[in-house]
Amino acid sequence: MLSNRSLLLATTALAPILWGTTYLTTTMFLPADRPLLAAFLRAFPAGLLLLILCRRLPHGDWWWKSWVLGVLNIGAFFALLFIAAYRLPGGVAAIVGGLQPLVVAVLASRVMHERLTGRVLAGGAAGAFGVSLIVLQAQARLDAIGILAAFGGTLCMASGIVLSKKWGQPAPLLATTSWQLIAGGLSLLPVLLLLEGLPTTPLTAPNLLGYAYLSVVGTAFAYVAWFHGIARLAASTIAFLGLLSPVVAILLGWAIAGEHLAPIQIAGIVIVLGSISAAIVARAPKPAGLPRNLRGRGVKRGSSFLRPADLGAGRESGGIPREPVDNAGIDAGGSGERRLRFLEPVNGAVDGGLDDVSTQH
Repeated sequence: MLSNRSLLLATTALAPILWGTTYLTTTMFLPADRPLLAAFLRAFPAGLLLLILCRRLPHGDWWWKSWVLGVLNIGAFFALLFIAAYRLPGGVAAIVGGLQPLVVAVLASRVMHERLTGRVLAGGAAGAFGVSLIVLQAQARLDAIGILAAFGGTLCMASGIVLSKKWGQPAPLLATTSWQLIAGGLSLLPVLLLLEGLPTTPLTAPNLLGYAYLSVVGTAFAYVAWFHGIARLAASTIAFLGLLSPVVAILLGWAIAGEHLAPIQIAGIVIVLGSISAAIVARAPKPAGLPRNLRGRGVKRGSSFLRPADLGAGRESGGIPREPVDNAGIDAGGSGERRLRFLEPVNGAVDGGLDDVSTQH
């Protein structure tokens, strides 16, 4: 039976897996040269659907926070994603997606004060290298505009992950997701009308089917799963899961679109999956233990009481009553007794114990 953390990782991973199908859906079902239309029709209807279900509007400063997150996570990201998808094949469209764990790790260390460890940096470098192996063997011309769009999309998504983690969720998940999707869709509308205009020819049945899939499955469902994970996992763990998107894209391109898959690309896929696994294992919760300064002093893990010997040499022996252990740190009690309090993860974090709990200022 899956643990809570394993189930959370699996449901969160559904989001980048579904996003990996965007490239194939775009090339097979959507009209050509309409990236902004695709971005708008993917975001705005999905946001309206979720808003109808939850019936809750933002309040206070969450009006502007929703707009900022909507632009980063949805509006700008979708536009750049579809520009890259139209101008690059599936694997190349995610060329700099492999850099996202590194970008998120650096941003999270500055904004969220998450630990920037060598293991995270090494895993991020391995993931980027794995994606580069996939990309470098793709049989296609590397379009400059498409690559710049991929870079921009990576930076937007990384910033959105960190800010979403920092600001939290002031309302139920469906509500906060709907706010961002609607804000992102509305921010796309003027750009769509200015640069592309409305369609001059009717959309075909395959077009409508592709838009419906991207909006309902690839956006509404996927972003609910994604933001659910952001609220409970470390930012760097979320970013590593995002590496599943280019892997899914290249595999679908090979299996369905007939794209060539060279041995070195297979090696790249293995490296990417290995970096994801390493990041997940590194962030796995560790059993709760004693503070370093009390180890080896007769205090047993999980003990509810302190003995006189536990309080160090030079203390009176026998005159200290046993008390239940408090549950939050180490401080001095009013009667001079020293109480042991165990630190616990806060804010509902389940990923990696204390290492994954973000300190917000």
